[in-house]
Amino acid sequence: MRRSDFLAALRRSACRLLVLCSLLVASNVASAHKSSDSYLQLDAAPGALAVRWDIALRDLDIALDLDTDDDGRLTWGEVKAAWPRIESYALARLAIPGCELRPIGHGLERRNDGAYAVLYLTSKCTLPASPTIVYSLFAEVDPTHRGLAKIQRPDQPLVLLVLDPSQLAAGKPGMASGGGASTAAVAGVASHAAPSRWAFLVEGARHILTGYDHVLFLVCLLLPAVLRRTPEGWKPVDHPSQAILPIVGVVSSFTVAHSITLGLAALKLVWLPSSFIDPAIAATIVLAALDNIWPIFPVRRIAVAFCFGLIHGFGFATVLSELNLPTSDFVWALLQFNVGLEIGQMIIVVIATTVLFGLREWPRYRPLVVRGGSFAAMIFATLWFIERTANVSILPI
Repeated sequence: MRRSDFLAALRRSACRLLVLCSLLVASNVASAHKSSDSYLQLDAAPGALAVRWDIALRDLDIALDLDTDDDGRLTWGEVKAAWPRIESYALARLAIPGCELRPIGHGLERRNDGAYAVLYLTSKCTLPASPTIVYSLFAEVDPTHRGLAKIQRPDQPLVLLVLDPSQLAAGKPGMASGGGASTAAVAGVASHAAPSRWAFLVEGARHILTGYDHVLFLVCLLLPAVLRRTPEGWKPVDHPSQAILPIVGVVSSFTVAHSITLGLAALKLVWLPSSFIDPAIAATIVLAALDNIWPIFPVRRIAVAFCFGLIHGFGFATVLSELNLPTSDFVWALLQFNVGLEIGQMIIVVIATTVLFGLREWPRYRPLVVRGGSFAAMIFATLWFIERTANVSILPI
């Protein structure tokens, strides 16, 4: 095959892949919010089990329509009136065979990423050494949701669990991490899963792959990477290495930056509220996309990636910071989570770079892909910014 025919075929394949990726993003782009997680703390003693279950009100609102007046704000009166529905909905989606869970109280707590409903449960049972937890919260409305649980027993190591409702729906066991414990549910019938010490690695990869605002920011950084500026104007790069080296620099800078703030925020050494971080992440997308159209930064893009990566790191940190783990467990979970983030990030970068390199010689690449793609990113990010600052819903969920 001649080189020209090969390049034409590569461009056609890249176009098809670009269309497919665009459709996938468009179908999910409205969900560019913090990953949905609930937090369970199980304090187990012989003959007694105490459970604290924190569930985000924003997630409960999606499932139960708590905002009865549709004004985009949840009031205390609306939440108070909905408590019976909240308890009924949640308790129907959590079970520990051998332990009959009974509600004994509830409350509200403000966390870094918003308000949470807190359910207090108890049972007069002895939690098995390898407990089975049947967990299906939000399975019907949010396939990305996870339950993050920690089990504490007197004079025993802490056990961390990642509860995946989609595994229940698929008839597969859930995932467990640490302490040799396991958790599972198969079509509503409890069974035990093999223990895994890598659950938070999977969670890290899932966190970035389903965090469409982070994905869109990365893509905005990569769009011009397959072009080079010449005296005659922008030209496509001749060899993959000419694109790969700048991409490695930008991605590495972003990685170092978000790793720094991820660790600091998860350790609670530096803390910024989600009311600031979430809109700021949307703003980084707007600015990165704008720089693709009209260069606005007087510094190299590697510096821009580093500065904005510091902001994105705070967005990644919520999952671990809310668990309040002891130091040894935290370090292991943080390491896994960060490695998982980088694996997910590399998947995004490889796919995006392959598509963009295949399209680079297309005459419409700069006006349609770079400019058009950047304008589209600015529109979505602007809507996210408005949603996150005004607490309104513009994009359908």
